[in-house]
Amino acid sequence: MLRKVIPLADRVLVKRIMAAKTTPGGIILPEANVGKSNEGEVVSVGKGRFMHDGKLLPMNLVAGDKVLLPDFGGVAVKDGDDEMFLFREDEILAKIEK
Repeated sequence: MLRKVIPLADRVLVKRIMAAKTTPGGIILPEANVGKSNEGEVVSVGKGRFMHDGKLLPMNLVAGDKVLLPDFGGVAVKDGDDEMFLFREDEILAKIEK
């Protein structure tokens, strides 16, 4: 990565996890059948959102968390071959526990 992207406020920078191109049995899937993955890994997060009373509402996510993403939305951020997405924290559907 050539530049460092630091999200502001309640935004989260996420890198999508690529969908599997082979089945568990070893069958290679054609690219037309491999869909866009709705899972991602949090790269970095902002400090949080300020409430109307001036208090800072901290983020629920930290770098390294696995998350479930919506099919559409987010702002694409490209850096060379890497493509990441900026989402608001409330747009992320769920945190995936191991």
